[in-house]
Amino acid sequence: MKEKRFETEVVHAGYDSKDHLGSLSTPIYQTSTFTFDSAEQGQRRFAGEEDGYIYGRLGNPTVSALEDRIAALENGEAGLGFATGMAAVSATLIALTKANDHILCSQGLYGCTFGLLSLMRDKYNIQADFISMDTEEQIRQYIRPETSVIYIETPINPTMKVIDLEMVARVAKEYEIPVVVDNTFSSPYIQRPLDLGCDIVIHSATKYIGGHGDVVAGLLVGKEEFISEVAMTTQKDIGGAMSPFDAWLLLRGLKTLPIRMERHSDTAEKIVEHLKAHPNVEQVYYPFDRDNPDYHIAQKQMKLGAGVIAFDVKGGLKDAQAFLNQLSFLKIAVSLGDAETIIQHPATMTHSVVPEVDREKMGISNTLIRMSCGLEAWEDIWQDLEQSLNHMHMTQTN
Repeated sequence: MKEKRFETEVVHAGYDSKDHLGSLSTPIYQTSTFTFDSAEQGQRRFAGEEDGYIYGRLGNPTVSALEDRIAALENGEAGLGFATGMAAVSATLIALTKANDHILCSQGLYGCTFGLLSLMRDKYNIQADFISMDTEEQIRQYIRPETSVIYIETPINPTMKVIDLEMVARVAKEYEIPVVVDNTFSSPYIQRPLDLGCDIVIHSATKYIGGHGDVVAGLLVGKEEFISEVAMTTQKDIGGAMSPFDAWLLLRGLKTLPIRMERHSDTAEKIVEHLKAHPNVEQVYYPFDRDNPDYHIAQKQMKLGAGVIAFDVKGGLKDAQAFLNQLSFLKIAVSLGDAETIIQHPATMTHSVVPEVDREKMGISNTLIRMSCGLEAWEDIWQDLEQSLNHMHMTQTN
């Protein structure tokens, strides 16, 4: 049969109701362990000689359905579900490194990923360099003999800088270094790093994959050999496995991903234009803004701009906090991709673990605000932003 389109795969991939007593919705297999028909069958499964479920930490039918679906959506061979996004990040980086290795990173990462890299440096002497990755020459300059992985966020959290994935993958292949991409800010509906030559994709499924702010989880997609290795080592032995109920929530959320991403992106584009015109906004950062220096890269590798906007307000830290405090119905909270619009201050929240000197190098100032556009009417979102910006402006001029 002809390959199905994304909007169909997001509803059907990885699940056949005929295999589950005809249940249209994927059943929640809420069990910690699985029985064997015989002692010999148990022996074969533990030896890897026979497929089948053994124990909840090692696999579950509900989780498997999600893993197969996300692999199909990312055009990967296999997927793996984790209890959190950071469980996926840590399992991947531990699997790809050993003591004294080197990791080349984009110049801007989620605060907890930065914290993990600091921990790996202190405990295992695994060094990391953070670079802009603007040119092939720069990447080659920073690659060492001990470089074991290139780790990228794009768009970068929270500055929304976009990295040319095809360009990075091209250089990495010369040195046979795997490229890992955190695709959380785009979702597979907007960007598919594997199609661009990268090797491994990570998602904080808490965000756009779930889409409703009611689950914390992570996903990993890549070659079947690598995914199997992670499943039987760093996931199995560290234990960050996904629960079946969380997998069910993510399967439910995924079914509306294309519709939600269209709405998030449409709203974000409208809000960006209004923010750019407001006198109390210093700078706006959004991939699909034509004035963004990375706009041409975003157009090449992203279908839409997604729903996250970053912007600098005029003033200092107290002005940024006053702006947030004056908001009426928009919620001050970390995370993104929910139906609700949420807004936060990276320097003192998501990226507070990053030393100030490193935050400044990443472009995270005390006046930077990160907002995830929800599914509300864009006019109402802007009205709340505008009244708070206006109030802040009045306070500064009095």
